[in-house]
Order: sequence, then C-alpha cells, then structure tokens
Amino acid sequence: MQFLVNVIDDGQAQAVGRVDSGTEAEEAAVSALNERLGDAVVFAAGVSAPGDATVVDVRSGTPTTSSGLVGAPAEYVAGFWVMDLPDAETALRVAQEASEACNRKIELRPLL
Repeated sequence: MQFLVNVIDDGQAQAVGRVDSGTEAEEAAVSALNERLGDAVVFAAGVSAPGDATVVDVRSGTPTTSSGLVGAPAEYVAGFWVMDLPDAETALRVAQEASEACNRKIELRPLL
C-alpha cells in the first residue's frame, strides 16, 4: 500500500522567520529516518512557502489564478513523503517516527 505522509507546519517557519523551518537536528533525524526506511520511501520533498503557491481554476471555462494557498490556513503542508508500506498499522508506526524526527504534526493518508 502507498501512503501520503504530510509534514504540517503550524507556525514553526514563521516563528524563525524562514521558509525552511527545520533545524539542523531535525534535518539530521529526517535523513536518518529516510536512510532506515530505504526503498519504502518512494519520494520525499520539502514544499516551498505558502506565498509561492498559485491556485488555478478553469471550472468556469475561463482560467483564473490567485497567489497563495486556498484560504488562509494556520497550518499547511511543509513537506511530504510517498511511502510504500505493507499495511496501515505499519504506516501509523512510521508516521509516529516521522513526527518525532520532524518535530511536527504528521497527516497520514492512504493513496487510492
């Protein structure tokens, strides 16, 4: 099964005045987790700041765009993994390890 594991920033980046809110220790812990998980990590990446987002909508037939995230969330995805794991129980355990490594909330969702 594949899972989307989102890293949630709920103010860390703003608190330190940076886009990348991870400390050196957190980045080292994430790298160690990635190394340990090996091939289970299909893809992983950080995501740029919310101000870099562009919302695109062509549902009316006419393209419209707006800068920033949809809405004004206090929390947003700051990074993610796509992981190939044997089952939901394993995914939950790995999400807990990811939360500890990142020092962030994690959103875990199965991919369809």
